[in-house]
Amino acid sequence: MSDARCERAFIPLSVPSLQGREGEYVQQCIDTEWVSSAGAFVTRFEEDVASYTGARFAIACVNGTAALHLSLLMAGVVPGDHVLVPSLTFIAPINTVKYCGAEPIFLDCDAFYNIDVSKLRRFFESETRIEGDACVYRQTGRRIAAIVPVHVFGGAVDMESLSALCLEYRIPVVEDATESLGTRYTAGELKGRHTGVTGEFGCLSFNGNKIITCGGGGMILTDNESVARRLKYLSEQAKDDLEFFVHHEVGFNYRLTNVQAAIGVAQLEQLDQFIATKKANFQRYRQNLADTARLQLIGYPPYCDSNHWFYSVQIDGYRREDLRALIQRLAVQKIQARPVWELNHRQKPYRSCPAFEITKAAELAEKTLNVPCSSNLTFEDVDYVCEKLIQEVK
Repeated sequence: MSDARCERAFIPLSVPSLQGREGEYVQQCIDTEWVSSAGAFVTRFEEDVASYTGARFAIACVNGTAALHLSLLMAGVVPGDHVLVPSLTFIAPINTVKYCGAEPIFLDCDAFYNIDVSKLRRFFESETRIEGDACVYRQTGRRIAAIVPVHVFGGAVDMESLSALCLEYRIPVVEDATESLGTRYTAGELKGRHTGVTGEFGCLSFNGNKIITCGGGGMILTDNESVARRLKYLSEQAKDDLEFFVHHEVGFNYRLTNVQAAIGVAQLEQLDQFIATKKANFQRYRQNLADTARLQLIGYPPYCDSNHWFYSVQIDGYRREDLRALIQRLAVQKIQARPVWELNHRQKPYRSCPAFEITKAAELAEKTLNVPCSSNLTFEDVDYVCEKLIQEVK
C-alpha cells in the first residue's frame, strides 16, 4: 500500500453535501432576522417539497419523528389501540406509537427489507376480525388503528398491494417515507407516484444522514386540506387566539425554524444531482463486488426507481458478532460501516409486544452491512471501500 493510501481521509457512512446555496439562504435569514419558527423559507420549503413529491400539501416539522407522531394522532390512534409496524426499521416510528399510548404489533420484512405484504395478509386472515368499522386483534380484543409501512434504505414498500389490503381491513396508512425522498413507483397503478403520497399521510425526514438535510427537520404530506390545516395548528402549539395566547387543545412545539428551512430549500435544489451520484456509485459498488462469492450488494424493488439512499451488502455466513468485528477492522482502514438496526421486537421496551412470524428480518439482520453512501462519495472512495471489504471478508 502506498503512503498516500495510508494517509487517506476517513470515509464516513453517510454525511451531507452542502455545496449549493445553503450559505446564501441562511445569510438571508440572518440579514432579515427571521431565524426562528416563522419566515418565508418555511413556506417556500413546504411548497417546494409538495411540488416535488406531488402532494397537495406539506407541513414542516422539527424532525421526522414529530411528523410521524402528529400523523398517527391525526389517523385517530388513541391509548389502548394497536398499530402495525415493521420490526426491521429505525426505532423512531415504534416510539411514536407509544407516544400515542398505543402498542405496536411487529411485522416481518421481504427480501428488500420492507414489510412483507404476503405475510401481512396472513396476519389479517389469521389474527384479526372485523367488528363494525374496526379491525380487531384477536389476542387482545383491541382495535388496530393504523399501519406504518417504512420505505427502508430508499426502496419502496409494495404500496399498491398494501393499500388495497388495508382498505379491505379498514386500516389507515401512515407512510414512513423518511428514507425515500426522490423514490418513485415505475409500475402498476402507482406508476409515476412518489413514496409518501399513497397513504393518508406521508412523513419525510431531513436528518443529517438523509439524502437532503436541514440538520434536522421533517415534513408531513397529505392531499386533504382540512387535515393539513389541523396538522399545522397542532404543530404550532394549537393557538386559537394569536394575540391573547388562547389554546383550546393540547398542541406541540413541532415547528421547523426558518434557518433550517433555508438549508432545506437549497438542498432540495440539488436533490436530483444527489440521486444521480448515488446511482452511479451504486453501480460502481455492483461492478466491484460482482465476482465476490460471499458479498452480495442488494438492489431495490423492481417496481420503483429508488433514490439509492443506502447501500446494503449481505455477507454469506456472517452473524451479528462477525459484523461487529468487521466494522471494527474497517474502522482501522478509515471506513465507517454499520449493521442494520437491532430488530425492534427484541428491543427492551418492546419485548412483550406481539410479533408475527419474524423470520426474514432475523435472517437479514445477521448478515447485512451498510457501507459508505454519501452524496459526495467518489469512485476512488468506492473502489477503496470495496478493496478493503473484499480483503477483510475473504
